[in-house]
Amino acid sequence: MSYRTLDVGAILETLRRLERRIDERFPRSGLLSVCHELVSLAEDVQQRANAIAAPNVALRATVYVIISAGVVGLSIIAFAIKFRIGSAELLSVFQGVDAAVNIVVLLGAALFFLISLETRLKRNHSLRDLHTFRSIAHVIDMHQLTKDPSSILSIGSATASSPERAMSSFEITRYLDYCTEMLSLTSKLAALYAQNLPDPVVIDAVNEIESLTTNLSQKIWQKITLVGTSLGGATSSASRAK
Repeated sequence: MSYRTLDVGAILETLRRLERRIDERFPRSGLLSVCHELVSLAEDVQQRANAIAAPNVALRATVYVIISAGVVGLSIIAFAIKFRIGSAELLSVFQGVDAAVNIVVLLGAALFFLISLETRLKRNHSLRDLHTFRSIAHVIDMHQLTKDPSSILSIGSATASSPERAMSSFEITRYLDYCTEMLSLTSKLAALYAQNLPDPVVIDAVNEIESLTTNLSQKIWQKITLVGTSLGGATSSASRAK
C-alpha cells in the first residue's frame, strides 16, 4: 500500500461508511440523498480519471504518421538536392532548400497542434468533471444552512415561514459534522484528477475546490463551536441553579 498517493478504494469505503452512519442517524434526510450521489460519483471517478490520463492512441498514431511522412519527404528532397548539386543546377538547389524549410515549418505546426490538442481534450474533460464536485460542495452547504445553533436556546416563537428545527443539540452537531466530512471527501475525489493528470490548469481547478470546501467547512465548524459553547453555558447555569 502506497502512502504517497490517494487510494480511491479507501476513499470509497470511507464514503460508504459515512453513508451508513447518516442513514442510521438521519434516515430519509436530504443529506443522505446527497451522500448517495457522492458515493455514486466516487464509484466512477477512478475509471474516469484513468481514462482521461490515458494516452490518446489514435491521436498519437496520427502524430507518428505525420513525423514519418515528413522524414520521408525531407529525405527525398535531400536526395534531389544532392543530385542537383552534382549537376551544378544552383537554382534548383535553392528551390529544394526552400521546399525543405516549408515542410519543416508545416510539420512543426501540425505536430504542435496535435500534441496540444490531446492536452486540451484531457483538460476539458477533467474540468467538466471537476465542475460536478464544485456543484455538489455547494449542495452540501445548502443542507446545513437551516441548522442554526441559536435555535437551541431560543425562547422566541417561530413564524409561519421559519424552517422546522426539531433537532437536539447533539443531532445538530452530528449533522454538521457529517457535512464537513462530506466536503473533505469531495475535495479528495477532485484531487484524484490532479494526481492522474498533473496539468497546471487542472491542478489550479483542484486547488480551487480544496479552498472552497475548506472555507465551507470552517463556517460549519463555527456553528459546531457555537453549539458546544451553548451547551457549556447551559450546563454551568444548571449547576449554579442546583
